[in-house]
Amino acid sequence: MKGIIFTEFMDLVEQKFGLETLDNVLLEAGDSGVYTAVGSYDHRNLVKLIVQLSKTTGISPEDLQRVFGQSVFSNLYNSLPSNNSLQGCKTSFQFIRLVEDYIHIEVKKLYSEANPPRFDFISETEGELVFDYHSARCMSHVCLGLLEGCADFFNEQLAIEMSCMNDGGNQVRFKVNVVG
Repeated sequence: MKGIIFTEFMDLVEQKFGLETLDNVLLEAGDSGVYTAVGSYDHRNLVKLIVQLSKTTGISPEDLQRVFGQSVFSNLYNSLPSNNSLQGCKTSFQFIRLVEDYIHIEVKKLYSEANPPRFDFISETEGELVFDYHSARCMSHVCLGLLEGCADFFNEQLAIEMSCMNDGGNQVRFKVNVVG
């Protein structure tokens, strides 16, 4: 997992809960907290941090992942190169489609060892998009938060349903509807 995810997570924890909480979470998780945005790290380290933050705050790991996804969307969007095809997106659906067709491909080009999630699109109409999210990291609630952050970014209201497609949690179906 790319380091930018770790640095964004630690920034969020510091902003929402304070530096003391971040220090405590790192200490209790046995994590040095030393990450660079361009480095690659084991996703299990992030899971440990999320679990420890959950224990510290009493907020479920799923809710913490969701809030993280919501908050990190704009920063990740702003980190994209200025000449990319995503700049022309006018809706959440356009953007979501290009995540698979552009961002994940570019990540693999830049970092051959990267294993980004995969989206398999099932159906799409003007008002509904259905896709399956596949990830060995089983962090579908981060994806949910990213979808919500995307909707906010494009000033849209979306109703999002998610359902696990297997016991392992590595395949989740998202049904996204435009509201209003």
